[in-house]
Amino acid sequence: MKIKNLLPKLGAILFIIIAMASCQEDISTIGSEILGEETPNGILFDQSTVIAYSKKLNSVQTNRLPAYQLGVYNDAVFGKTTANLLSQLTLSQNAPTFGENASLDSVYIYIPYFSTGTTVDSETTYVNDSIFGNSEINIRVSRSNYFLRDLDPNSNFEQAQKYYSDDASLFEANLGEELAYIEDFKPNSNGYIFNEGTDDEVILGPGLRIKLDSTFFAENILAKEGMPELSNNNNFINFLRGIYVETSSPTDDGSLFLFNPANANITLYYSSDGDDGERESDTFVLNLGGINVNTFEREIPAELNSTLENQDVINGEENIYLRGGDVLGIVELFGEDLDGNGVPEELEMLREKQWLINEANLIFYVNQDVVAGGSTEPERIVIYDINNSNVLADYTLDYTNGLAPVNALNIHLGRLDRGNDENGDFYKIRITNHISNLINRDSTNVKLGVMVSQNVLAQTTQGVRIPTSPGVKDVPTSAVISPEGTVLYGNASANLEKRLKLQIYYTEPN
Repeated sequence: MKIKNLLPKLGAILFIIIAMASCQEDISTIGSEILGEETPNGILFDQSTVIAYSKKLNSVQTNRLPAYQLGVYNDAVFGKTTANLLSQLTLSQNAPTFGENASLDSVYIYIPYFSTGTTVDSETTYVNDSIFGNSEINIRVSRSNYFLRDLDPNSNFEQAQKYYSDDASLFEANLGEELAYIEDFKPNSNGYIFNEGTDDEVILGPGLRIKLDSTFFAENILAKEGMPELSNNNNFINFLRGIYVETSSPTDDGSLFLFNPANANITLYYSSDGDDGERESDTFVLNLGGINVNTFEREIPAELNSTLENQDVINGEENIYLRGGDVLGIVELFGEDLDGNGVPEELEMLREKQWLINEANLIFYVNQDVVAGGSTEPERIVIYDINNSNVLADYTLDYTNGLAPVNALNIHLGRLDRGNDENGDFYKIRITNHISNLINRDSTNVKLGVMVSQNVLAQTTQGVRIPTSPGVKDVPTSAVISPEGTVLYGNASANLEKRLKLQIYYTEPN
């Protein structure tokens, strides 16, 4: 096609672009003196009613998690938490054979931390992640006689069985032999090397590694060779049902770490007669990758506990308390539905205006007068639809979902913004699509839950044993695996600059 034939078309396109720009300039200024301040994002409207308060949950589901907690952690605001673990053991091999005259040399449980290793000149150093606290704890490992089920008999075995954070008394009433007890344990960044410099060299990253009772495993594993108990995992799980790992601290301080039980195991080191008459060494592994359950003992200070039990759910609160797994914030937008038609009057008013929503934010400021600050502050919080136990529309539309968890979904769920002193200042939660759907698509104005998150990419939820008002029946899985807490300014805060508000940036139609 010749250039001269394009000129009329190019002229028309240029005319349309200029016209659209002129219209946009007209649109962006309408109403700026009446309803808000004009900004680069449009006109700011921040006069909507926002009610925010906290709720303490009774207990949450703690099986089927992507990571688990173990240890003792003392939060300056929320008090002391003790996290224990019940783990179902599974065979790494069905019907194992151990050879002639097999004898057990030693047995160790190994639970690795989350860590990153760097090797320079054949020497590997590690940096640990997700370890909280830096004081000694005591650890006890016992046999568990409690049978963990995959399916719930109360649902005619059609639904997965749920176990909860307050099941400790049930599990501890079914303990068997003590397999190990150690005092004054504290996590460190040292790895483990075995058979160094040989073809059988084994390198393990940092983690909890404890020697267990060899006699118990000789009698219940090696001596069972060829018997039904070791023929398959169904039989084995019914025979040796698991282990219970308890932690304690003689003080209010301690150490707690997160881990993935799929990477944890119990290793039996044994020897047997070889073909040449010499003793040969080998290993057999029991995995902790079956059903796992965390139990938590919470020691919340009496004053805070009273505050959480007496929240003003009508007018909102000065502070919003958040702690992974048991304390969440509730946010209600647009006030009351006075005429009983199911839609708050404020939302009806906004729907009538038919605004184009450019951006909408909830900015949660950290109450630095209460929170200690620094590395103990959670980097991320999440917001979700309580009514339907689901993420908001903005979650699925955030194109940063391919980043590492600490930075992922940062448009919708802004990472903690820290000041020059490295203390947390605020979290910016962008809910543009959610608000746009409420105003322009007549979506349901659901109540919103806000929780601390250890991994914002986790979209699953965990059940609450007893649904909590206003209809909290599930919480994000990423909150359950977090021991951290924070305190945010609420809508009733005396600090007007940091009071929780809904910011709506809009363009008014011509």
